[in-house]
Amino acid sequence: MLKCLRRQFSRVEFSSIQQDGWRQFHRNLTAMLGTIILLAIVSSVILGPLIYTTPINKIDFLKATLPPSWSHPFGTNDLGQDILARVLYGGRISIAVGIFSMLVAVSFGTLIGAIAGFYGGWTDIILMRFTDLCLSLPRLPLLLLVIFLFRDSLKAIAGAELGIFVLIVILIGGLNWMSVARLVRAGFLTVREMEFVTAARALGASPRRLILVHILPNVISPVLVAGTLSVSTAIITESTLSFLGLGFPSDVPTWGRMLFDGQNFLEFAPHMVIFPGMAIFLTVLSINYIGDGLRDALDRF
Repeated sequence: MLKCLRRQFSRVEFSSIQQDGWRQFHRNLTAMLGTIILLAIVSSVILGPLIYTTPINKIDFLKATLPPSWSHPFGTNDLGQDILARVLYGGRISIAVGIFSMLVAVSFGTLIGAIAGFYGGWTDIILMRFTDLCLSLPRLPLLLLVIFLFRDSLKAIAGAELGIFVLIVILIGGLNWMSVARLVRAGFLTVREMEFVTAARALGASPRRLILVHILPNVISPVLVAGTLSVSTAIITESTLSFLGLGFPSDVPTWGRMLFDGQNFLEFAPHMVIFPGMAIFLTVLSINYIGDGLRDALDRF
């Protein structure tokens, strides 16, 4: 009976914390604005190609570099391809790269930080020095080098689009986990000394249970914020790689690739870079607003 009451009380308390956090987030105007913009963008890239069915790779040189019009709301590129259709389709890939790269970074960073913070000692020293080593690496040159060396072999194994997608996700996620690891380690060092963890250890809880059940839920807030912000970092990184010509191939219209394709037409067809550039800008800005709102809401608890 007592265990049931404790379980019910903890659920009520956790629900109250959730409600207070959502209430604080809801009061943040910039966070709500970012949420609305992001939902609109995600809905557009998911549902847009189903409604606006213009082919993304249909070439018509008679319609090359047309300005925005009723028939082509975002205009056309130098090959006569519809820019709106390519922005909608490319948004799926750019946002997917951001989400999956974030999952890689958060998963690996949480694992490293949890082990280092929980066990301490030489384990902590070795893992943190490894983290410092990874932080000192020049990210963009390393990304360019690895993609240049391995993109052709991955194309042969998994196909051009899938191979490049997997490579970019792993590389971006593998170079952005260090801040998450530091946050998780700091949280573990603090929480592991609290009384409820000491009591659980005295009752015979295994290290795995202590990490997953008792400590990790209490340090998850900064991880959520860091994960949210890492999505925007990944989108910008992918756009940079594509803009430099080492991202996705030309027939895969990511937002960064569209900027690369339109850079030579800025003088007489600026719409070729304005619309994909605005898509990147609004997506990254909205995610940053959401991340700031989550930080303000979760820091109170």
